[in-house]
Amino acid sequence: MAAGFSLSVLFSFAGNKERIGQAGSSQLLINPWARSAGMGGANSASISGSESFNWNIAGLSGISSTELYYSNAILFSGSDISINSLGFAQRVGESGVLGISVNAMSFGDIPITTTANPDGGQGTYSPQFLNLAIGYARTFSNSIQGGGSIRIVSESINNVGATGVALDAGIRYVTGKDDRAKFGIALRNVGPKLRYAGDGLATTVLLQDAEFTVNQRAEGFEMPALLNIGASYDIYLMQNTGTSEGVETSEVTEDGKPSDYRLTLAGTYTSNSFSPDQIRFGAEFAFLKYFAVRGGLVYEESIFSDLSSGRLNSNTGPTMGMSLMLPFKKKEDTGFNLDYGYRFSNPLGGTHTIGLRLSI
Repeated sequence: MAAGFSLSVLFSFAGNKERIGQAGSSQLLINPWARSAGMGGANSASISGSESFNWNIAGLSGISSTELYYSNAILFSGSDISINSLGFAQRVGESGVLGISVNAMSFGDIPITTTANPDGGQGTYSPQFLNLAIGYARTFSNSIQGGGSIRIVSESINNVGATGVALDAGIRYVTGKDDRAKFGIALRNVGPKLRYAGDGLATTVLLQDAEFTVNQRAEGFEMPALLNIGASYDIYLMQNTGTSEGVETSEVTEDGKPSDYRLTLAGTYTSNSFSPDQIRFGAEFAFLKYFAVRGGLVYEESIFSDLSSGRLNSNTGPTMGMSLMLPFKKKEDTGFNLDYGYRFSNPLGGTHTIGLRLSI
């Protein structure tokens, strides 16, 4: 029965390129966080902390104490579009974590044009796109983690705006030695329709020598709902341990802990309601808690073609990134991280994302 329900949900959210443009709030599909950007979001099953708001909210439970994360994404270099994000997560009790995520999207200054002044010259305006999410995740057992969040979506210019609410939910299953294998499923951006309203939709008309103001009613639009299904596996690379007869290799150090070098392989299937489905592959190589490099590939239909040949995405697929980490010795799983991610695009410039994470 559970398998049948999962399949029905999957097919109901199957990607349909013919529905592109029928949903709004597409900024909810943009990943503003640096670490997961380097893997193309393939790490949805193993993600933890504030980045979980954009992939699988169950990963919020991975916070051991307190996390503060700031990230700046410069979309399509030279476009003046950027996203500033701030995440905060705090462990509550022995098994719960409460988190807040704020994403503010900037488009720069845009000239004001009207039918009477199509060339501008009347100043500028700047759209305000703001998303505020509050989430809670909990560890139910040694293997099961789950969570949910509510997100307030606000989009506006000086005289027109829309506000709505979206819900996210996710669950993660962890198993294997040292919790190496992880599986996760998350449903995101589920909510009622949004509708624009404001003085900008009003028009003054002249009827029989009298002026009337006509308020136009905008059509509502759907949220870009999606389903993420992910898996990851940690491989601790063999490490030399001396013996009297020569040199042997082992996956653990002498004190029984995993070796210093870790390779994580990850994959995520994203089923979009209003755009083609995507398959994400990624890998991360890390040395202790000091350094990590990662790469990924986001595949969808015609992703390797030109825009004129059927490609529907400005991003071309490959991603890469790295992290420099300064752990605090006084407490485990604490420290300061500098994260970087890059997504290749064509013909637009690539997307750079820089993140600063503090865990205490």
